[in-house]
This record gives sequence, C-alpha cells and structure tokens, in this order.
Amino acid sequence: MDTQRLIKEAIKIRDKAYTPYSKFNVGAALLTKDGTLYTGCNIENAAYPVTCCAERVAIFKAVSDGHYEFKELAVVADTARPVPPCGSCRQVMSEFFHPDLTIHLTNLTDTVKTVKMSELLPFSFSPDDLIRKES
Repeated sequence: MDTQRLIKEAIKIRDKAYTPYSKFNVGAALLTKDGTLYTGCNIENAAYPVTCCAERVAIFKAVSDGHYEFKELAVVADTARPVPPCGSCRQVMSEFFHPDLTIHLTNLTDTVKTVKMSELLPFSFSPDDLIRKES
C-alpha cells in the first residue's frame, strides 16, 4: 500500500470520529507487516480522561485481532501543521512499534511530516525498564 492510500484511509475514518465536546476529529490508518489495514478515529467521553485517541484505537483493534508487527502509520487532523500524537499515544506506539517504523503525520491541506518512531519518542519507557537489575 502506498503512502497516499494510507493517508486517504486515515482521512476517511476521521469522519467517523465521536467528538461532541472538542469537535477535533482525528483519523489513523495502521498497516501491519502482512498488509492488513486497521483504522481508528478518536472517541470522546464526557469524563475526558477516558477518551481514546485515533492512534490507540487503530493499534488496539489490530492487537485484539492478534497483530503485533506493524509497517506504517498515518495520522490526520484538521490542523495548521501535521498533527502530532499526544504523549499517551506515543507511549502506546513505542510499546508496539519498532524504532524504525515509519509514521506519516499530516493535515487536511496535504502537509506531511514523515518520522520514525524513535524520533517521535526518544528515550521512551520500555518493557526492558521493568526488568530489575540483580544486585
């Protein structure tokens, strides 16, 4: 799948976002290594902390189907600059994405910034940090 199609899928799912409070729709399209496409949109809640971002929805859908290896992600919103993922999404992404995974951040005016996972969240907390060093 080419980058433009991945971005178009993110734009398409963005229209399904549930955002009665912020009116800030975000869409994400995630491609697994085997070519399966998962999409996600943000889903708000009146209790704001339980809102789930588009990136996490797409990742959680893929993981719940048994996919753990990913190739590429596109994220889109109606922003002046390419939309950056929030800190919570970056942490979830670092759990499941290889440091070299390609992420396309974009907006509705076709401004695209492509980064690697390692650039998005350098020095991230990882499963290795849970391993205690023997004294």
